[in-house]
Amino acid sequence: RPSGAVAMGGALARPSWLSSPTLGRANRFLSTAAVSLMTPRRPLAPPEKVKVRTLAVEQRTEEDIEGSHGNDGLLLGRPLEEPDQPITEKSLLEILDGVVMMYNLSVHQQLGKMVVVSDDVHEYAVALKDTEEKIARCPSRRPDILEELQKSQKVFAEKLNHLSRRLAWINATIYSKDKMLDVYWLLRVCIRTIEHADSTGSLFAFMPEFYLNVAMNSYSALKNYFSPSNCMEELPGYEDTLAQLAAILAKHFADPRIVGTDIKDSLMQALASYVCYPQSLRAVERIPEEQRMAMMRNLLAPYEQRPWAQTNWILVRLWRGCGFGYRYTRLPHLLKTKPEDANLPSLQKPCPSLLLQRHMAELLSQDKDMAASFLNSVLNQLNWAFSEFIGMIQEIQQAAERPERNFVDTRQLKVCATCFDLSVSLLRVLEMTITLVPEIFLDWTRPSAELLLRRLAQLLNQVLNRVTAERNLFDRVVSLRLPGLESVDHYPILVAVTGILVRILVDSNKQGISRAASVLLSDPCFQLRSIQYLLGEGEVGAIGADSKHFSLHTYTDYISTEEEQKVEQMLTLLTEESKQAAASTAPPSEDDLCPICYAHSISAIFKPCSHKSCKACINQHLMNNKDCFFCKATITGVDDYTKPASS
Repeated sequence: RPSGAVAMGGALARPSWLSSPTLGRANRFLSTAAVSLMTPRRPLAPPEKVKVRTLAVEQRTEEDIEGSHGNDGLLLGRPLEEPDQPITEKSLLEILDGVVMMYNLSVHQQLGKMVVVSDDVHEYAVALKDTEEKIARCPSRRPDILEELQKSQKVFAEKLNHLSRRLAWINATIYSKDKMLDVYWLLRVCIRTIEHADSTGSLFAFMPEFYLNVAMNSYSALKNYFSPSNCMEELPGYEDTLAQLAAILAKHFADPRIVGTDIKDSLMQALASYVCYPQSLRAVERIPEEQRMAMMRNLLAPYEQRPWAQTNWILVRLWRGCGFGYRYTRLPHLLKTKPEDANLPSLQKPCPSLLLQRHMAELLSQDKDMAASFLNSVLNQLNWAFSEFIGMIQEIQQAAERPERNFVDTRQLKVCATCFDLSVSLLRVLEMTITLVPEIFLDWTRPSAELLLRRLAQLLNQVLNRVTAERNLFDRVVSLRLPGLESVDHYPILVAVTGILVRILVDSNKQGISRAASVLLSDPCFQLRSIQYLLGEGEVGAIGADSKHFSLHTYTDYISTEEEQKVEQMLTLLTEESKQAAASTAPPSEDDLCPICYAHSISAIFKPCSHKSCKACINQHLMNNKDCFFCKATITGVDDYTKPASS
């Protein structure tokens, strides 16, 4: 605004402006920005009188910038002799750069600090209401208790009154409509800058990183900081701005031109948060189809060699609400506890995206190589995450059972819970894939289908055996209810596994069901007892009368009647199939067993070294390595092997 620029120039010229602890000493970057903003634009004196000072940025002290002992310093202020000099476009751009930088360095942080007052008001209001309810219930024969409660009521009421006045002042001055419009203007400036830099191609490399940060942070401030009376939806052009920001996040979260680890993580987290809320998810769905497909292709890239946990979380959010027993906001055993922050993205109601699911199905069904490499990486990461989780709960259990008093490291508990959550989310992505594109596992004309199905069956059996064994390690750690392991429970992981099994054993066609059942039963780790455990059947007597037994039947608010019937149907099928399999197969001799897994018969011979194993072992090995298990020769081919008839 040119009319106000003169006044602003005068105000900024005060030497004390930079010496405040927040702005002057806090960040050297801001100091140099201020220096460049306030370099005087006045005619230079004759050359011989010019005093040249070439201090490096790191060497500049506060005295060098502001001046002292007769030295003018670098901040000379706006001179009086040029009152009518027009402000050039370059200086306005410098001011704009400074504003964006300043928001990034301090303003957003200060805006966030004020939100604490609103949280405190809410807590005191709840405490006051609770105290008033206790006063109403207090028996007349206990005046001493009544007196204490009334004292508490008075303290809470006074504190609430004080905080409410403070909140009203904050809402009127800091979280006002005008300030909201200013932050919104800043958001749109950043979006236009990013779009312009991106469209020019080469200029994108020169755009300051903090423009991306401010675009994400200003949206977060508008969404989370301002009071409900200033509704974000009423801002001019709000829907279009949401879609523009969605397009930026969708394109740049996997942009190879962005190499900074911190900014890449920020973009990934911003997109993960964006798809958790219905309004912003619909904005993602409104971006052009080409951009949506590119985003899904980046999400489905193999998980090796990149940070995959956040992209997996994004896929899970697109599925949540469609999976087996996956319509919950909070886990059943946590319903009675108060969440730390109900506004967290992970605690939002499920809002699946059928459109983006359809894009995922198209990509995986059309590109067979991408589908195979994506699922191979998901299975690898599931194997790693669940193995790490089991290893950690073994250590936690051993520490908890030692006679001397000791405490389990909270960091270890947090990592353990993270590995569990990762295992559940990876299982949900597998359920999503099987539901949308079942032929990846069940159409054996695809080269990798049988191998993927065998690996899937192997992992599901391992998870079931670890979690469902009676009086096992998992049971004992869950019963400890250690702080930090709140999310670790039977329900989330067993329901995710059940969802996958139901998709391949009940919802598929007849041929698919037959293939899935035979692969599952042929796995040496399969135990029918693990499937019976899901419905509360099996060795109930072994648990003891006092112990509550897990059963899907007890989660009536979470599992529908139709879903229960499908699990019963699956159990009936597997019971029949396992009886037939036991009657028809004779155990092979030890010499005929694969020397790698000792579970399947030898069925493959390698070229050129002629070593042997079962097909499952060599196929899985070749997805990640081309060397022979035994002699390390490079394998050029694999042929079927049949044991010659004995003489």
